[in-house]
Amino acid sequence: MGGITPKMALDHFVIERKTYGVKPLSTGYINDTYTIFDGHVPVFLLQRVNEKVFHDIPGLMENLEAVLPALKGMGYHPVSFYYTKARHPYYCDKNGQYWRLMSFVPNGVSYDFTTDPDIAFESGRILGIFHRLTEKIATKSIKEILVGFHHLSKREGEFKMAVENASEERKQKAREEISFANDLLEKLHGNRPIDLPLRICHNDTKLNNFLFDSKTGKGLCLVDLDTVMPGYLHYDLGDAIRILANPNPEDERDLEKITFDLHMVKTFLEGIRESGLELSESERLAIPYGAILMPFLHGIRALTDYLQHDRYYRVTYPQENLNRARSLFAVALKASENSAALAGIVKEVF
Repeated sequence: MGGITPKMALDHFVIERKTYGVKPLSTGYINDTYTIFDGHVPVFLLQRVNEKVFHDIPGLMENLEAVLPALKGMGYHPVSFYYTKARHPYYCDKNGQYWRLMSFVPNGVSYDFTTDPDIAFESGRILGIFHRLTEKIATKSIKEILVGFHHLSKREGEFKMAVENASEERKQKAREEISFANDLLEKLHGNRPIDLPLRICHNDTKLNNFLFDSKTGKGLCLVDLDTVMPGYLHYDLGDAIRILANPNPEDERDLEKITFDLHMVKTFLEGIRESGLELSESERLAIPYGAILMPFLHGIRALTDYLQHDRYYRVTYPQENLNRARSLFAVALKASENSAALAGIVKEVF
């Protein structure tokens, strides 16, 4: 049974009836996203949410209904959802696929990578504002849609099971990465931060989830809020740092290109400070740990998926997940080598 088209899904939302243009966006590994045009003007974003990844989409949307009203003010551009004729914030089609429609942020641009310190600063500033605005939300009111999303032990368990069940061919091709993962797992367990306050986190702060004003360069807001859940601040800071410190694709094959630009990291942290977000002492101390943890977690997930024959991430060529793991592990290694320097920068900035 074939699925419905984006235009067919659009008909179920309470918007002005007219002929809209639809253009798919190519970014993103998980959901299918379409820009909706009125003539040549973009007016909405339509998404088909991946039900294979998000098993509780109604719960996910309840989270967003709780969080989005708080994300207003302090120069933070609000994003809103449109409701269906049945008064739901999503439409479930006859094949069980979920669609949602949201407002388009005018003049909003995003970047996959940057070497511009101003963008790094604005990333930090708008992320800090996001956390200030969500501080008023009780963490217990937000569902953990992806249980253990950034939990090291969970990812370790998945990885070890994947190694155990993987084909000999894939295990042989990934033998160096498997060894690296086992070594760094031990170190990360031994240095895990303690006494951290629980916050509402975005949990997916790669750079292309930030929107910037194309005219002024100022940060506007964060998008792709499906992963907004309780978590720890070093998740969001570490995930942003892994992109800002290393402006290369996740599957970069030339590992000599992998960097850890401390100046960009410092500028990002200065943006956090500019936002007025208050960090606890334990959160400040955890920043270098987060800078290692987050590229490693992304890397071990890619390696696990490779060993499982690419079941989770979309891949465009056979060894893409393995190349992701290699590249992300190289970022984690660079972050580890620069950990003391980063700790000094954190002390200086905060």
